[in-house]
Amino acid sequence: MTATLLSGKPLAQLIQQQATAQSKALAEDGTRPTLAVVVATEDSSTHWYVRSIERAAGIAGIGCRIIDVGHDATEQVLVAVLKDLSADPAVHGIILQTPLPAGVRTQELVRYIAPEKDIDGANPLSLGLLAVGERAFAPATARAVVEILDHFDIPVAGRSVVVVGRSTVVGKPLSLLLLQKDATTTVCHSKSGPLGKYTKAADIVVVAAGRTGLLTGTDVSEHSVVIDVGTNVLADGSLAGDVDEASVRPVAAALTPVPGGVGSVTTALLLLHTAEAAREQLRAAPTPVLTR
Repeated sequence: MTATLLSGKPLAQLIQQQATAQSKALAEDGTRPTLAVVVATEDSSTHWYVRSIERAAGIAGIGCRIIDVGHDATEQVLVAVLKDLSADPAVHGIILQTPLPAGVRTQELVRYIAPEKDIDGANPLSLGLLAVGERAFAPATARAVVEILDHFDIPVAGRSVVVVGRSTVVGKPLSLLLLQKDATTTVCHSKSGPLGKYTKAADIVVVAAGRTGLLTGTDVSEHSVVIDVGTNVLADGSLAGDVDEASVRPVAAALTPVPGGVGSVTTALLLLHTAEAAREQLRAAPTPVLTR
């Protein structure tokens, strides 16, 4: 048996179409949804990713500002930039792209992203709202996993799901989203011991640890649906996931590819979140008082 590949590209196209439709409707009302991406690194893979967001935004009719503050930017500079963007009514979504310069505290900076513009769920307030089931933008990668499962009609309620990785970007928010869908969720991390102890019995395994080839064929069973969130850049510049595809694919029931899986859906969701944020901000804007 060979695992069915769960390509994210068709789903990404559907989500991008939704973002385009919302953007067009907003433009007709005089508002162009605009995303701001703050960059402070010389990392080539990061710049490639940001350019891909910019291209996708252009196709969807969404404005995209790239604010490159330089690889040596201080925390104070970044705070000022995020405050300005949060106060700018022409900006509807903000992403603080990582990695950041040495010594800069990411968790301190994301507090300066206005919650209503936090389209990638980075502000701790967004995670707190998510935890109690209130409306907030989930990190796009975490939501992408759930959207893929829904798209392929893979049931979650009552099933055993193991999430490998406990980051605030994927693991923690994803576990909250899965709990909201009535999954029985286990989160594994570096202190959990052998992964196979947990993953082999799971119906769904999501790997988001940032370690190439972490999950192997011995860690899954023939009924496992495996979602690979990893995007690790290899020495030759290619991308590899956290799953050892060569050993997992002959065993598992289904598997997302890297590239072409979760990543493409993530980018599309960032655009959709931006359009949704613009719509909500437009609704919340105070009505101007007319005077004579």
